[in-house]
Amino acid sequence: MSTGATSKSTVYIVDDDQAIRHAMELLMRSVGLDYEIFHSGDDFLSNHSNDRAGCLVLDIRMPGLGGLELQEKLNESGSTLPVIFITGHGDVPMAVEAMQKGAVDFIQKPFRDQELLDRIGEALKTDQERRSAREEKAEVLTRIEKLTNRERQVLDLVVTGKPNKVIAYELGVSQRTVEIHRARVMEKMQAKSLADLVRMHLAT
Repeated sequence: MSTGATSKSTVYIVDDDQAIRHAMELLMRSVGLDYEIFHSGDDFLSNHSNDRAGCLVLDIRMPGLGGLELQEKLNESGSTLPVIFITGHGDVPMAVEAMQKGAVDFIQKPFRDQELLDRIGEALKTDQERRSAREEKAEVLTRIEKLTNRERQVLDLVVTGKPNKVIAYELGVSQRTVEIHRARVMEKMQAKSLADLVRMHLAT
């Protein structure tokens, strides 16, 4: 395994071809991308943690643990790391299958350096978006856990667009009680508007 400088996002490269690994290393260094290079799928799995940001550039055909098998293991582990497959001409049907299973892209050999860099840039952006969404969901769930049972009931009805009068009828309480609970829900959820509250609710 070869390692580049440390940063928040890392390009993980898995390929059994030493010449390809060397060329990839030179390319990553030339544009200042942080990278880690592995000679096999097993090598990658033994060193990878799902909480690390980045993307995976993966050869689809390798001895031992192949690209598709590695992708399946990552999916089983709950990984959302964006995967770009490197394929030969005859591997396109396999690459299509890989994308159906969650890969973000595939690139055919031989490829231009800039083409690969462009795909990597998009994959890293995708990873950041996925991580931001997960962080937002976790934060919203933490806020929801602080709601009382009644406040949670009010929240679930408010986000459907029902007015306080209807919510009060359905819950068997006064409209004033609903207004109080609604205000507390807005405060605890840190929602600036009803639209903001709906957006957070949808994120869960």
